[in-house]
Parts: sequence; structure tokens; C-alpha cells
Amino acid sequence: MMDLFEKCYNPKENSALYDAKVAQERGLYPYFLPFEGTEGTEVTYNGRKIIMLGSNNYLGLTHHPKVKEAAKKAIDEYGTSATGSRFMNGTLKIHRELEEALAEFLNKEAVIVFSTGYQTNLGTISALLSPKDYAIMDKEDHASIVDGWSMSHAKFSRFDHNDVDSLEKVLQKIPEEAGKLIVIDGVYSMAGDIAPLPQIVELKKKYGARLMVDDAHSIGVLGKNGRGTANYFNMENDVDLIMGTFSKSFASLGGFIAGDKEVIDYIKHYARPFIFSAAMTPSSAAAALAALHVMQEEPERIEHLWNIANRMRKGLKELGFDIGTSNTPIIPVYIRDKWKTVMMWKELFDLGVYTNPVFPPAVQPNDSLLRTSYIATHTEEQIDRALTIFEKAGKKLGIIK
Repeated sequence: MMDLFEKCYNPKENSALYDAKVAQERGLYPYFLPFEGTEGTEVTYNGRKIIMLGSNNYLGLTHHPKVKEAAKKAIDEYGTSATGSRFMNGTLKIHRELEEALAEFLNKEAVIVFSTGYQTNLGTISALLSPKDYAIMDKEDHASIVDGWSMSHAKFSRFDHNDVDSLEKVLQKIPEEAGKLIVIDGVYSMAGDIAPLPQIVELKKKYGARLMVDDAHSIGVLGKNGRGTANYFNMENDVDLIMGTFSKSFASLGGFIAGDKEVIDYIKHYARPFIFSAAMTPSSAAAALAALHVMQEEPERIEHLWNIANRMRKGLKELGFDIGTSNTPIIPVYIRDKWKTVMMWKELFDLGVYTNPVFPPAVQPNDSLLRTSYIATHTEEQIDRALTIFEKAGKKLGIIK
């Protein structure tokens, strides 16, 4: 008889679990490290300070006094939990305040907030699509977008990354009478490049599709005061749905979807991850709202973020590292070989720099990389030290000359 747990005890060679066990045996396992403390740009591990180049805390707001104070105040006022779904007893005044502020910020009629960003994509896409509709996605879209399609049972087509010619070929094959939802990332979380939104909008209109932009890594980074990809290209009226998360620039936890009031009302009543999950905690909602205010009050944070990222991008290029087509504060360092990527991660970590090692299927085969990302509060001294460490590690492993 087949034992369901057989794969747990005896993983197949080259599977994710097999590789994890090999890495653990070699002392190279890079995941689930228990950090003892964090100051945003640095973390503490086994009493040792390490420069953090793997955080999505783009604006450095996790330790901002206004954000922390708002979270504490919300706990005093509402307690630690909403204790129910938004449909029932879980809707709080702070949720409505956050939704209204986001709608105004994004120039959209309405917003609803979810408990996580993953649930936002899962709920929105599965609610809007039916088996007779089509989901059209970039090949590097986030996994939560793909999972939202899977839950919807809609038909599915993918186009080559940021390739508008490939997108048009896909759209040409879809029946005119079918419902079509194009879903893209505004900024791609691994390659760090920006979607060609103007050309995608042109095709959306030509073929009668709707367009959803996942701005998880764009809000707080692109556009006026960090309003995201649509604002960056001055195309807010051309993007039907804007999705975002609170776990990055907003220094909190949760997600949101913004669009026309009627569409948001529909999602409210059909998105199972929204209906059947407990509401955002009061402290998370309050922290996100406070972060939104800081974003607008301190635009110099975004400017400094870009200065830091541009300096690091220039430095890595000059050292000879392959950073692909990144043009945002997400900068991949392509190593290509899986085990050499792990060894480079370990060498950097031991020297005092934390990065995120990424392997297939999170990236394409032979695209294993170290994902680095930057924070508005990184100092010039930290960036200089990080570049020195990258140079030392890269030369030791023969990745650069």
C-alpha cells in the first residue's frame, strides 16, 4: 500500500526537499534563520551584526516612530485581534479609514483590504474569473497570481516576460466574446524590472481586455509619493485594478485591491479568501495607515531609496557582476549555477551581508540568483562595506575576476 508520507521521508533526488537536506548536511542551508533583532538595515544573528540586503522594507518605516505609535495605540483601542471576518463582526473603523485613504491616494473609487497580499491576489482573481474566461499572465508573475487563476478554473495563457509582441500573439488567439483579464506585476520581484505598461494598455484596449497590476513592489517606490506603476506612467485611468501589499513599503501585514466601486463590491461578495478569513489585526491596519501618511509627508525617503539603489547597481556592474535588466531598488545578482549560488550566499553571510538566494521554480532554469533589495535608511558606509564584501566573495568563488 502506498504511504502518503513516503515523499516526506525519502524525497526524490533534485527535489526541493532533497536539496534542502543536502544543503543542511553541508552547512549551506540559507532559510529560516532566526534573527535576534533588527534595526532595519542591519540584523543580529548569533550576536553578530549583518547588513540586510534582503528586506522589502523599502522606505525603512518598520521602526518609524509614527508607525510604531499608531500600532500601539490601535492595540489599546481595539485589542490584539478583530476576532472575526469582515462580513461578520470583524470590520472595524480603522479598516474603513485605511480603505478610504488608499482609494484617495491611488485615485480609485474604492478599496478593500485583505489579511495578506497572497489572499488579495487569490481572492480577487478567483472571484472575477469563471471557467469560460481567460487569465493572461506574464511568465514571471508572482505565484499568488498563478494560484488565483488555478482556484478560478478559468482558461490560462502566459506571455514571455515583458514582451508585448508575445502578449499580442496570445490575445489574438482568444475568442472575442471571452472575458479577458491581463495580470502583470508593476515591478517584478526577482528581476527588478518595470512592466512596459503603456504598450500593455494599448493592447488591452485593442482586444477588449481588463488589466490588473500587482504593485506589491511598486507602491512606495514608483510614482508621485510612491503611488505606483500606473501613476508613474500617468495611466491611472487605464488600469482597472491596482493590487498592493502592506508587508513592504507599508511596514505592516495585509493587502488591498483598488478599482471601480461596483467591481470592488463584487469582489467583497465573491472572494472566498476575503469572506472566510479573519480581518486584518487592528495594529496592522493602523501601522499601514500611518505608513501611508509618512509616505506623503516625507517624499525624500523615496529619493534617498533611489540614490542608494543606483549607487549599488553602478558598483555591482563595475565589479563585473551580472545584474540583468534591473532598473529599480531590487537588484538581482545572477550566479546561474544552483550550488555556486548557495556558496556565494554563505560566503557573503559569513562576511556580514545578508541576501536572498533564489532557485527554480521561483526563477527560470539556469537563472539562480541572489536577490538584493535596498532601504531608504541604508547608509553610504553600509553600501561601501557591502560592495567590498561582494568583491571579496565574488573573487574567491571565481564569479568575478
